[in-house]
Amino acid sequence: KDVRHAVMFLEGKNSQVIDELVNRMEAASAALEFESAARYRDQIAKLRRIQEKQYVSGTGGDVDVIAGAVRNGLGCVQVFYIRGGRILGNKTFFPKHTDGVAETDVLSAFLPQYYLGREVPSEILVNHPLDERELIESVLSEQAGRNVTISHKVRSDRARWVAMAQTNVEEALTRQLLNKAGMRQRYEALQEALRLDDLPQRLECFDISHTMGEATVASCVVFDLEGPLKSDYRRFNIEGITGGDDYAAMSQALTRRYTRIKKGEGKLPDILFIDGGKGQISTAAAVLEELQVTDVLMVGIAKGPDRKPGLETLFLSPSGEAIILPADSPALHLIQQIRDEAHRFAITGHRQRRAKTRSKSPLEGIAGVGAKRRRDLLNQFGGWQEVTRAGVDDLAQVKGISKALAQRIYDAFHAES
Repeated sequence: KDVRHAVMFLEGKNSQVIDELVNRMEAASAALEFESAARYRDQIAKLRRIQEKQYVSGTGGDVDVIAGAVRNGLGCVQVFYIRGGRILGNKTFFPKHTDGVAETDVLSAFLPQYYLGREVPSEILVNHPLDERELIESVLSEQAGRNVTISHKVRSDRARWVAMAQTNVEEALTRQLLNKAGMRQRYEALQEALRLDDLPQRLECFDISHTMGEATVASCVVFDLEGPLKSDYRRFNIEGITGGDDYAAMSQALTRRYTRIKKGEGKLPDILFIDGGKGQISTAAAVLEELQVTDVLMVGIAKGPDRKPGLETLFLSPSGEAIILPADSPALHLIQQIRDEAHRFAITGHRQRRAKTRSKSPLEGIAGVGAKRRRDLLNQFGGWQEVTRAGVDDLAQVKGISKALAQRIYDAFHAES
């Protein structure tokens, strides 16, 4: 079938190929085969990007094509940017509070907000007539300092652009609804795997990132039934611990996080995931016990042999039970997703902090201390804090560090003391 689709696409039957894939995606979604549906979704998106590049017109001018759609209480808006007859790109938006709102009203509310602080083109095409078109035109024209028109009934190239935007917004809405359905299936599988009475609504996951104890950062990511809740993500710069002590770093991050929540600055999760095994989950349990945080299930995610995905062992607290889920388990896929997101968020924060720290490090200005010797110092002492505490004789034990260079390094860290 893939070969047949490739031949059809080369023959210019783009829309027919995409329609077939859309039907397969919707059928897979209806059958709760979300992994297959996701593959079709990705294929459709790639073909759409190719198709968009083919919509090139000789018509000049700057045009934005905006299409809105609402389905099952979820709203979506697509904006296509056309400059000089060529599509330069598009963006997708999912406005909030669209349940029960007509598509024309979604567009009427979206347009003034979207162009606030943005450059307004001379022409805007929409896929639905707007009741307040003249008022919105007046507001945007005043903002732009020139005449701006909003059109619904158009012909030729513009009609094709609107049709393309209409198709894309419908597919984006389908993909988003599919993602939500797939996420709920994973939550239900997690409820079953962990034998929970109620469907969990909020998950948090913590991870630690550092380089040989340098610039340690802890991350906390949050998921709800719709996926990542990025507005609730938090990072913690870890201070005052021995470099490389992940248990102390985790303890500090959890203490800071849940002390604030106890004060009313946030919500407790139903499940707290920790990227680590028995030791880290014991650390988490001790922190929550000290803070008198109850009714939170803690799950440690221990990597399997060779750190291969699909071989993780889950350690539950307070029961102490160990669980290994099948590699194809939707519950495990959800756990891997939140674990990987916590890792990504931690490592990006660590790299930013490390770059900032190194740019200000006294070692950078010491003649004879390059990148290799900085790494050797870290390897020898286990972290930057230990380097700063080391004496001249200790520093001179590092390969390539002479007594004179050790003295200069020591002086750089103790010049003000």
